Amino acid sequence: MTDIIGKKVILRDITYEDTPLIVKWRNNPRVRNNFIYRETFTEEIHNGWMKNKVETGEVCQLVILEKADEDAAKSTRPVGSVYLRDIDMEKKTAEYGIFIGEDDATGKGYGNEAAELMCDYAAKGLGLKRLILRVFSSNEAARKSYEHAGFVKTEDMPAVQCSDGALGDMILMEKIL
Repeated sequence: MTDIIGKKVILRDITYEDTPLIVKWRNNPRVRNNFIYRETFTEEIHNGWMKNKVETGEVCQLVILEKADEDAAKSTRPVGSVYLRDIDMEKKTAEYGIFIGEDDATGKGYGNEAAELMCDYAAKGLGLKRLILRVFSSNEAARKSYEHAGFVKTEDMPAVQCSDGALGDMILMEKIL
């Protein structure tokens, strides 16, 4: 896929070379605690995800690059990742996910723009018609970002059990593309 260029970020295909960064980001407590899967993330886990999910087309995962300025066409600083998982081309659906891994890159609108770019790609590039996502009720910043991108709450999901045994209330959201 060709890079997707926005005003603040560039989205590019994930590669195996991104594995150390993804592992670092997913093990950041700020990131890990907003996932249902909270086990220590390893290179083996990520490489398995790449081989069994990304390479098979079940997942479309992109790296979010911070642009140096709005006129920049390239950037070298990866700050997070955005993805579509459980892509069902028959039903034209997928589950959306995102994380900003670099602490100093939060609150700058990168997530908002990445969401808009990925939703546009899901519709126009992949032909999807509906995206869903799950977000912890307590993650207000993410919820606001998703609403900004056009996702709407469809269901409360109380007491979802995480891989570490913790329980958290979640919200199911969807966007019709």
